Amino acid sequence: METGNDTRLSEFLLLGFSEEPELQPLIFGVFLSMYLITVFGNLLIILAVSSDSHLHTPMYFFLCNLSLVDICSTTTTIPKMLVNIQTQSKVITYKGCIAQIYFLILFAGFDVFLLTVMAYDRFVAICHPLHCTVIMNPRLCILLVLVSWIMSVLDSLLESLMVLRLSFCADLEIPHFICELNQMVQLACSDTFLNNMVMYFAAVLLAGGPFSGILYSYCKIVSCIRGMSSAQGKYKAFSTCVSHLSVVSLFYCTILGVYLSSAATHSSHSSAVASVMYTVVTPMLNPFIYSLRNKDIKSALKRFFGMAAIKVTIILRLKECP
Repeated sequence: METGNDTRLSEFLLLGFSEEPELQPLIFGVFLSMYLITVFGNLLIILAVSSDSHLHTPMYFFLCNLSLVDICSTTTTIPKMLVNIQTQSKVITYKGCIAQIYFLILFAGFDVFLLTVMAYDRFVAICHPLHCTVIMNPRLCILLVLVSWIMSVLDSLLESLMVLRLSFCADLEIPHFICELNQMVQLACSDTFLNNMVMYFAAVLLAGGPFSGILYSYCKIVSCIRGMSSAQGKYKAFSTCVSHLSVVSLFYCTILGVYLSSAATHSSHSSAVASVMYTVVTPMLNPFIYSLRNKDIKSALKRFFGMAAIKVTIILRLKECP
């Protein structure tokens, strides 16, 4: 292939985790299971919140958005990987690769902003409980989500358009199971200085900034909790933050792990394995983190399935009647 960025001819090869044929069924089964668990678990969260009026609060509104984005982010990557394994093909088109990069950055960026918004919501609920409903009104909640989407769209659009200016040579093999931005930039034959600058600037601004906001919110929360006189009040206030803290820790620690593993080993295979944590494992674990210790979610699901069972029983009995 001639050097150049020809969108009509360029195809990339996603090498995945292993080229050994005997491992492909195992990889297919593992990722299919994780994908189904992710979709089913996050759909249950959305179903529980939407069906129970008691859960129509800012915290659960943001949680619904998080679950929706988790479904979308995994759908961006895993189905293509499963199709490639099933058809024994590693090919992804140039346009498909650019689209995958765009949506990966979009949903990852929205995750970061939404986790920051959720930290602010916890800060208001604990430090200003009497004014919580006034401050976190529906209009502000929708506005915060909308701004998060706009910022994420602008960032993903900028970084995706920056890839379009790159030229690629004959080596079009991506040692990954997804089209990752960093891997694409490394494959380019043309100058990538501007792309690297934009990537690092976006990482510092769009990841470091929200993370600072999360730290500030929790510093204020800890200060408020320490000032409470009741031990039961302290426990109740802290317990409302445990799920969010767990998700934040999992999200940022996995991203940090990917960065450290790629920087320390310079191995694309290690980086691919590590990136599974934040692209697949984190969205899969989020529903468990938010539901296992959450009595409201459990109660909402029990009521929903209880009502569904009653309706099914009534319909079956009506059909049995002559």
